[in-house]
Amino acid sequence: MRCPFCGHDDTQVKDSRPTEDNTAIRRRRYCPNCGARFTTFERVQLRELTVIKKNGQRTPFDRDKLARSMEIAVRKRPVDPERLEKAINSIVRRLESMGEQEVTSDSIGELVMESLAAIDQVAYVRFASVYKNFREAKDFEAFLGTLSEDAPPER
Repeated sequence: MRCPFCGHDDTQVKDSRPTEDNTAIRRRRYCPNCGARFTTFERVQLRELTVIKKNGQRTPFDRDKLARSMEIAVRKRPVDPERLEKAINSIVRRLESMGEQEVTSDSIGELVMESLAAIDQVAYVRFASVYKNFREAKDFEAFLGTLSEDAPPER
């Protein structure tokens, strides 16, 4: 593994252990060239996924981009980081187990919205506002109206 600080090609693994949900291996590494320490994660990848964007462009699936977008949606919300990580892992597993090499950005967005709706309603609305490209306050009103219609009656 190349050192991210000095670019040296030969780093050493000092410690390896599974993550709490056993979906990855966390490795602490050391660079003998510059003395830097850093962490890497090793995950199982069932298949290479390609994302078909709305404009038809094809790009490789990026788990980190998915994680960043969900982290932005839950920023400053009382959401446990482990719960968010489990949701991200679940989305990636669902995408990989679909049996398709190519997935649409719409299908990824729907999975994210479904997961965020179960985690935090505010994060769900935040993500939806970007995903559905809200332009005016009435777009929020219409969306919130559909939320209240779908919500079970309070007791």
